[in-house]
Amino acid sequence: MDSKEIAVPVRSLSDHSRPKIIEKVETDPFAQPASVLKALGGLSASMKKKMGRSKANEDIGITGYNAFQVKQPPYNLDYLAKLYELNSYNYSAINAKTIAVVGQGYDFVASPLLKENMEAIKSKSALEKARKRFMKEKRLMHEWFDTINPSEEFDEILTKVYLDYSSTGNGYFEIGRDLNGEIGYIGHIHSTTMRIRAKRDGFIQIVGNKAVFFRNYGDTTTSNPLGGDSKPNEVIHIKNYSPTSTFYGIPNIVAAMNAVAGQEFAARYNLDYFENKAVPRYIITIKGGHLSEDAERKLLEFLEGMKGMAGNHRSVYIPIPEDTADSKSEFKMHEVENGIQDSSFNNYRKSTRDEILAVNGTPITKVSVAEGVSLAIARDADKTFSEQVVKPMQSLLAKKINRLTKELTDALLLQFNEISLTDADTQSKIWERLIRVQAMVPNEVRAVMSLPSIDGGDEIVDFTSGKGAANADMGTATSGNRVRDQARAGAASDSGGGSRNAQGEGRAQA
Repeated sequence: MDSKEIAVPVRSLSDHSRPKIIEKVETDPFAQPASVLKALGGLSASMKKKMGRSKANEDIGITGYNAFQVKQPPYNLDYLAKLYELNSYNYSAINAKTIAVVGQGYDFVASPLLKENMEAIKSKSALEKARKRFMKEKRLMHEWFDTINPSEEFDEILTKVYLDYSSTGNGYFEIGRDLNGEIGYIGHIHSTTMRIRAKRDGFIQIVGNKAVFFRNYGDTTTSNPLGGDSKPNEVIHIKNYSPTSTFYGIPNIVAAMNAVAGQEFAARYNLDYFENKAVPRYIITIKGGHLSEDAERKLLEFLEGMKGMAGNHRSVYIPIPEDTADSKSEFKMHEVENGIQDSSFNNYRKSTRDEILAVNGTPITKVSVAEGVSLAIARDADKTFSEQVVKPMQSLLAKKINRLTKELTDALLLQFNEISLTDADTQSKIWERLIRVQAMVPNEVRAVMSLPSIDGGDEIVDFTSGKGAANADMGTATSGNRVRDQARAGAASDSGGGSRNAQGEGRAQA
């Protein structure tokens, strides 16, 4: 579609209360007259006839929104998508969240039903067989998700959908079925091309020269209003809910649009300053006489010749008038602007940067090295980021995807890997304590580490008698980890992997 230079409001085209940033954006294809859109592919003959029935449609302003009965987004989606790249802090914050939420990979865990069934197994041999079947099912599920899209890995699809979700407030999974009605394809649909039907009975996409209808996931009966494909694909829609819109999600950056505009204007001011500043570095004064025309010409030629020269030292000979009995000639060069030039609005840009990162819920330590931030503060910020931003989003996204896994099996659920806030040494101590207090068995730890189970690994380890006591004594001989040391370590905070505060900032917090 053709693009042109236009001033795009942040809100809908009728709202001029927000700052505008002039950028090159795509024309909204749904806002075109119905008489133009009737040439799109994917439309039945009756639909095309209806859209171009008379010139009266254009006279009353019938567009694709009316003809396809879809709702208009509250914000320009193309603008929001480009804003992801135009502001460096918004770009960095969204990328950091994407890596934390879907970039750590995923695994399949036992469903509550499978756990219940395995707990009911009393025979050790039967339990071992159940564990082997579980590991085989995990492998098959990973292989299925890896091959469900011939052109993209499932990790790529997750990344694209979540980037759309973070930058435009909406993300779309496309699900296609084979002739048997089973899932045969999972893909990503660009959020800027999608619109939601007013009846909430599906979605319509305009991409290239074609209009496509999608059903809601699980709906296999709704007819195609465009009259084209009789078995349209389905869509799972995730949105960043806002009370201002019941159909579309809204990205977090909308709350900091003034900060984004301020960053843009401050950056432009600095660029204009460095490109066009007219303040001289020196002023030359001559007292007690004046230069001859030849001397003035030589001086001007020298100064003009210095422009753009890189680091070469040059000398110039300037004859000045001789001293007389009444006056003494003086030649001076006064510094006007010869120091290191700092960009303007540094404090303002820092405050707007913090505002952009705050609405994204991303700590500055995730996007850059922050001056004055100690390692202890950074560690606390990471914990808050993980608990308040990453885990809730992972839970929501996993529930959406598990609607698909439930069609395949009731034994497994997809679960996203969490960002690690604990180093390996501290984690091993935690597992040791859990096994020691009989809260875990060795095979449960091995499952977390993606290792195969071992014989006897499903039994509770008793460190006070029998084989467990012998193992404990062996460990004591090698590590000095006696009972009193264990009690002291258990009462202490998890200091492993910690760090010391910067000098003058007090004691490090656990």
